[in-house]
Amino acid sequence: MRINYNVSAMLANNTLTNSNNALSKSIQRLSSGLKINYAKDNPAGLAMAKRMNGQIVGTGVAKQNSNDGISVIETADGALSELHDMLHRMSELATKAANGTNTDRDREIIQNEIAELKKEVARISKDTQFNGQNLLDGSYDYKGYSSNTSVRVATINSEVAPGKYTVNSISWSVKDAAAGTLEVTSISLSGDFPSGITLGNVSMIDNYITIRHESGFEMTLDIEESLVFDDDDNAKSGTVSNADLTCTNIGPMRLQAGSNEGQIISVEIPAMSLGNLGIGHLDVSTEEKASYAMERLKSATQFVSSVRGKLGAYQNRLESAVDNLGVVEENMTSAYSRIMDADMAEEMTQYSTQNVIVQAGTSVLAQANERPSMVLQLLQ
Repeated sequence: MRINYNVSAMLANNTLTNSNNALSKSIQRLSSGLKINYAKDNPAGLAMAKRMNGQIVGTGVAKQNSNDGISVIETADGALSELHDMLHRMSELATKAANGTNTDRDREIIQNEIAELKKEVARISKDTQFNGQNLLDGSYDYKGYSSNTSVRVATINSEVAPGKYTVNSISWSVKDAAAGTLEVTSISLSGDFPSGITLGNVSMIDNYITIRHESGFEMTLDIEESLVFDDDDNAKSGTVSNADLTCTNIGPMRLQAGSNEGQIISVEIPAMSLGNLGIGHLDVSTEEKASYAMERLKSATQFVSSVRGKLGAYQNRLESAVDNLGVVEENMTSAYSRIMDADMAEEMTQYSTQNVIVQAGTSVLAQANERPSMVLQLLQ
């Protein structure tokens, strides 16, 4: 027996220290509810969990972004609904003006109401906003630029690939002076324009010329008004030439609908201007012009309907995206919980076990510390 070094007490103390550390760790897990409190607890698990947590947070924000996008579409669709109502009223007035029982004075009164409705259409197109951003003025349409101020890109659709498009020349003439209708008589295009575009693919309403192709390509050009109308607002023949157009794939509203880069949903909202609707020079002052106005208003109504249909499709897609993001967030949160969260039942069992071991170790250490005093019996 030795009195200088109490090895039994050292063994008991080391064991008690380890048991006490395990008890402290168990208490920490029970109090925090986390299985991993420090990197040393599970380095690989912590790295995976934190990366996963970042994606969970991003998914939650992406879901909010998508809901904001739905709100934008609902705002735009509400304004377009009002445009529909006004176009229907204009159609009603044009139909009334086309009736031979009306006098020129009657048509003048009708024209005054149409003029006010056109002003309201222009105002809605200009002033409809969401969070301070204009929605219906073409801000979120595909962008195109021209080297010639007499020929501007009014609208392009998604089938127009980014590139250089050259208008060598476009000529038009008055088709019906009484109705004020125009038609394109010759066209010469080059650059990235699809091959096979003929006069049958080109239409003209007022100073807007639309070029289409069977592939789905559609581009509308805005011709300077002074080249198409005289000082008395009567249509006239004319020609434009040498316009280099640059079309891009930028412009639509980009909604960040995912937690990672590139997870974008683009929302295209064309301008609802009087020119794009084809009613910029709507005139019902004569029977012929009123009859033509009816046709133009029908086309304008179809255009608004097509835009509303597209917005409805966007909204359905965003609602599906929100539902999917909710499922992803739920499943990833469950996976994150399995890595980070402590199993309270299992941890309580561990705590009870370690607590008994610590108490036993404390008792044994006390007895081990008493062992050297037994040497005194040998010295008596």
